[in-house]
Amino acid sequence: MRGWALCQLQVVHYRLLVSVSRGLIFLSEAGHDPPGSGMTTKIIHFMLNGRLEQAEFGADCSAADVKDLFRAAAEAGPHHILKMYSTNGSMLNISPRLEANSEDSYYRLEVVAADVKNVGMPTELDNMECRLHHLESKVIEDVGKTPDIICELKSQVESFKRKLESVEHLSWMGLFKEDSDQQLSKFSPKPKTPHLSVQEERQQVRRKFLNMSSLQVTEEVREHLKTPIFDNCTTLSPVCGVNRQWEEAEMLVLLQVMFTDLEFLTAFHIKLEVLQNFLFEVYCHYNSIPFHNFRHCFCVTQMMYGLIWLTDLRSKLSRIDLLIMLTSALCHDLDHPGYNNVYQINAQTDLALRYNDISPLENHHCAVAFGILSKPECNILKNLTCEQYKHIRGGMIRCILATDMARHNEILNKFKIMQPVFDFTNKDHKEVLMKIMVKVSDISNEARPMAVAEPWLDCLLQEFFNQSDTEKLKGLPVTPFMDRDKVSKPSSQTNFIRFVLLPLFTELTKLFPCLEQHILEPVRRALEYYSDMERASMQEQGTTKA
Repeated sequence: MRGWALCQLQVVHYRLLVSVSRGLIFLSEAGHDPPGSGMTTKIIHFMLNGRLEQAEFGADCSAADVKDLFRAAAEAGPHHILKMYSTNGSMLNISPRLEANSEDSYYRLEVVAADVKNVGMPTELDNMECRLHHLESKVIEDVGKTPDIICELKSQVESFKRKLESVEHLSWMGLFKEDSDQQLSKFSPKPKTPHLSVQEERQQVRRKFLNMSSLQVTEEVREHLKTPIFDNCTTLSPVCGVNRQWEEAEMLVLLQVMFTDLEFLTAFHIKLEVLQNFLFEVYCHYNSIPFHNFRHCFCVTQMMYGLIWLTDLRSKLSRIDLLIMLTSALCHDLDHPGYNNVYQINAQTDLALRYNDISPLENHHCAVAFGILSKPECNILKNLTCEQYKHIRGGMIRCILATDMARHNEILNKFKIMQPVFDFTNKDHKEVLMKIMVKVSDISNEARPMAVAEPWLDCLLQEFFNQSDTEKLKGLPVTPFMDRDKVSKPSSQTNFIRFVLLPLFTELTKLFPCLEQHILEPVRRALEYYSDMERASMQEQGTTKA
């Protein structure tokens, strides 16, 4: 076997042999001969960096050994993430169950950056931004305003940064990270600095938040914050006015603005320091997962805030009910693990067992919320009467539990029955409306401009696909609308808009006609957009097959 070199692995009963001259890799039982000796093996042909390689391993190898084999082939470290694709582009699970193939039907193996948290922007790009900022300052001193050419350059730099962040080798779309159930997304908090722990990173956010909170947010941003077209991803900073992605600290400042502008602090005797502690703890209890993260929490809360102003609910509901809705929106996905209730129940997780399979996630979100409020330094409700506290607690539990999509039709049908004779003084009517408002805010991305909404759909599909991948790996029932092999982006959204969003938004618009232009029309346009995309996709598939 000329050209073979032996590389010992720290695994029981196996050794890994790598062909230096021919790029062949195989795994065999210790004490047995390499390929050709008669042992039962699988041969996998795959393309790596433009080279056709092959791997051979025993059918009884462990999953860890097979993954180590392909890591060795790719010269990847233990924390690198590998992706393997079939000939039709479907992602394959790298395990002993890989189907043997031929050279003509080779798989494709790719290596992703070892730790996306440590991947930063090129220093040249940072230098360019600094020089632009310096140049802009000098020009403003001379002429009093920023020339269009500098604005255009800044826009181009930002556009280039966004492209760098989304290129394939940094994209987490469709990845399953084997040693962590949590993955970062485009809208997750910014990558952590390598030398900082999670706790240190959070304290850094806290310091920024407290420093910024004393600054005056511009009236322009305050007014924009009250609208559904608010760009919750990249927009003008309330502090420096630069067009870029919101930082966590800035979002905390804007959440503080929402609570203060609705006059909750004076009405309920909330100290500013306590509100800031509460908001920061809420931030700390959202996980870095693709969709249900702190940025999503901010989006939902901002939509609720905007709906309160657009529908003039301040004159229709009590301030305590407004506090319930805004705080419910803020807390509605606390400590979301990225796997839905169906997964929790099928996998018999601790949450499913704790809550007897009844809305395990939503019950957990409520429990975490009141756990935060139980801390004296975070308790924004501590100066209320017992009756007020009971009213808020009961209202928040009802609103957060209403976000369980399993209860969607039940709640919507109740609202439809009340619709012709809706009475803002009727307790039952108000409670159903509050649930509807939180539900609408929770699933309102398609009411936003397409440039804002579509990236969020990518994040949601990423989380869905992560779940279905895990379900397949663990032998659990695969949730149909999350299966990457069966779901397309346009088809998933057209069905959701047609059967969930439009009926819900239409009913709310009947009560508040002013919302038609703000949320109903954008959703109709979104349906048209994804329907066109779906038709184009089907035509392309038909042409390909023909």
